[in-house]
Amino acid sequence: MKAGIIVFLIVIYFGFLACNFNNKESEPTTVWDTLEVTASAYNSLSWQTGAGGANITAWGDTLKPGLRAIAVSRDLIKKGLEHNTQVKIEGFDSVFLVKDKMHYRWKNKIDIYMDEDVQKAREFGRKKLKIYYEVPIDSISKNKNTKE
Repeated sequence: MKAGIIVFLIVIYFGFLACNFNNKESEPTTVWDTLEVTASAYNSLSWQTGAGGANITAWGDTLKPGLRAIAVSRDLIKKGLEHNTQVKIEGFDSVFLVKDKMHYRWKNKIDIYMDEDVQKAREFGRKKLKIYYEVPIDSISKNKNTKE
C-alpha cells in the first residue's frame, strides 16, 4: 500500500515538473524591418577616415580586423539603425553591427567595414541593396510616421 502511494506521489510530482505554468510563450520584442540603401565599403585607413584615428568610430568603438561593422548615414539612425543595431545585408551571410555614423551630407547610405583590404572595398564598389535590421516592435509605428 505504501509503495503504491509513493509511486503515485512520484508520478504526480514529475507530472507537475513537466508542466511549466510560469513560462508563457513570450511575445517577441523586436522585428526585422527592411530598407533599400546605397552601399559602399570602407577601410580603417587614415587617408579614408579623416582625423581622430583610423580605427576609432564616431561612436568611439574601435574597429578591428574581422569585425562585422557598418557605418550608417544619419537619416538611417532616425529610422532605427542606432548604435549596435544588428543588420543583415543582402549578399552577405553574417550579421553586422552598426558601429559608425557618416557625415550629415550622406542620405540612405551604409558603408561596410572591410578591414584594411582596399582592393576588396574597391571591388565591392557602390550598389543598391536591401538591408534587414532589428528594431523594437513599439518603435515601428513611430518610424513609419516619421519617414522623410
